[in-house]
Amino acid sequence: MKKNRAFLKWAGGKYSLLDDIKKHLPQGECLIEPFVGAGSVFLNTDFSRYILADINSDLISLYNIVKSQTEAYVVAAREMFTPDTNAAERYYQLRDEFNQSQDPFRRAVLFLYLNRHGYNGLCRYNLRGEFNVPFGRYKKPYFPEAELYHFAEKAQNAFFFCETYAESMARAHGISDSVVYCDPPYAPLSTTANFTAYHTNSFSLEQQAHLAQLAEGLVNHQIPVLISNHETALTREWYKLAAKTTVIKVRRSISSNGGTRKKVNELLALYHPEIVLPDLK
Repeated sequence: MKKNRAFLKWAGGKYSLLDDIKKHLPQGECLIEPFVGAGSVFLNTDFSRYILADINSDLISLYNIVKSQTEAYVVAAREMFTPDTNAAERYYQLRDEFNQSQDPFRRAVLFLYLNRHGYNGLCRYNLRGEFNVPFGRYKKPYFPEAELYHFAEKAQNAFFFCETYAESMARAHGISDSVVYCDPPYAPLSTTANFTAYHTNSFSLEQQAHLAQLAEGLVNHQIPVLISNHETALTREWYKLAAKTTVIKVRRSISSNGGTRKKVNELLALYHPEIVLPDLK
């Protein structure tokens, strides 16, 4: 079956892991994603409806505009993919415009431009909330027209919210036959690892552990949860009490301080009412 690509480039995106995720993702009527990111899981599953959330307000505003103003958005965004705009000086002018703009539609158009022309498709802001990813120097950035139209069609059965993961997970209590898939910013490979390149907002070890606690609370109310993360000693510890864990042998290379590269596996933690775990106490 053909996989559908997201229209955004996204660090930590799950496109390459879709087969494994779908194999472990429980069935249900409504899929809730507290960390929707580029939306690869949303785009490649067949739930009746979706609740998709992220803490990044620019991302959620973009998705709502693509959903509701598809044609106007595609026309405006296409104009940003020309040889004239694919130059460093012009990129930084448009990045400044994005940071100063208060118009949601214009910001959404510029967000896609910056995503496709910026370095490695990163989404990063400084402490003043300004987008600060440098120019990517690509020969001819791809305009994802077909992907935009597919997203817009699929999004008619989705609702997008800018909110915390805790707020999104709490929604599951009021939705019958819901399933939660969590793709948090990756846990660091060590307690000293610098992971700012991989996500916009820092996601602390306390929040990682809290996410596992919330998943335990949901499964106790008969709501299944699947979490994906790096396989580390910490993630195995967080998920061992209430989840069945599966290691996916992806062996991704991750840049770390000092110029070396570490290879890491992906860990899937499934919290499901029907799973009976051994007593680890």
